[in-house]
Amino acid sequence: MQARARHSVRKKLRVCQRHLKSAQMENSSSELIFLLSGLNETKTKRQIFFGLSILAYVFTIFVNLTLILTILLEKILHEPMFIFLCNLCVNSICGSTSFYPKLLIDLLSDSHVISYTACIIQIFGIYIYVFCESTNLSVMAYDRYVAICKPLEYHSIMTPHKVGMLVQITWFLTFIETIVGIVLTVRLPLCGSRIDKLYCFNWDLVKLACVDTTLNNMYGTFFTVFHIFQVVLIITSYIQIIRTCVQSQAERNKFMETCLPHLITMSTFAISLTFDVVSARFSSDASLQALRNSLSIEYLIVPPILNPLIYGLKLKQLRRIVWRRFNKMTALK
Repeated sequence: MQARARHSVRKKLRVCQRHLKSAQMENSSSELIFLLSGLNETKTKRQIFFGLSILAYVFTIFVNLTLILTILLEKILHEPMFIFLCNLCVNSICGSTSFYPKLLIDLLSDSHVISYTACIIQIFGIYIYVFCESTNLSVMAYDRYVAICKPLEYHSIMTPHKVGMLVQITWFLTFIETIVGIVLTVRLPLCGSRIDKLYCFNWDLVKLACVDTTLNNMYGTFFTVFHIFQVVLIITSYIQIIRTCVQSQAERNKFMETCLPHLITMSTFAISLTFDVVSARFSSDASLQALRNSLSIEYLIVPPILNPLIYGLKLKQLRRIVWRRFNKMTALK
């Protein structure tokens, strides 16, 4: 009887220890401070990188905000294509603001660390940027398809109500996709605190998990397939657009003015995002840190700067209005 009692006590003690260990692992995530080791190679050139980074951030905000205000203030630009472009610029500001401020702080600091909460917030902002960019580019491809392949039906198809609905769907899908990913990551107990990047990203946190991450992998696979499907739709729409443009000089001119900027924007984003995926495949060798850094931040720096410049320079109507407003401002001075 005593042996049974001792065995029962030991069993209960082991169960309590397991529960205690599990609780400690769950609570440890909120107390974690992550080390961002991506800046280790920039110590000697920190001031140069800080200057370049703050210039890039200010310029990104300036060009995107210029287009947003121009589109909002000019009634003649309240057309579907410009509304989607405005949405793209808003998203670019969100993406830049999720990345640059923390980078600038780290460039001025000797310790490159980030709290668990701040890391999750940064992941949330970057996810919003990536997913919204992808979905918004798909919507813009659909708009160009209707404009060129069905010009007589364009205004009956792209009504203000439908345009508003497409913008809302873009943000709704973006938030759902982001929140699901964040929830799946937050539930994971973590067994590490080193991130080999300049910023926090979801996959880097998942790799630090102490438990099985099959559910996170399934989530990643599902939404990867979803975005590949978006790319297929974009390619399909452009095949139809090119077929239509071959038959008409007027449509070719419209393609060069309105579709070419979209193609450049989409290609820039896709290539930049591919660079980040490629950078994750490199080993954690310190000698390759600078290469990994440059590849992993392309999609956060290049598209937000290039998008408004490409559209602002290529779209005649937008370019004229922007220059007119600048001339008015300089005349007032």
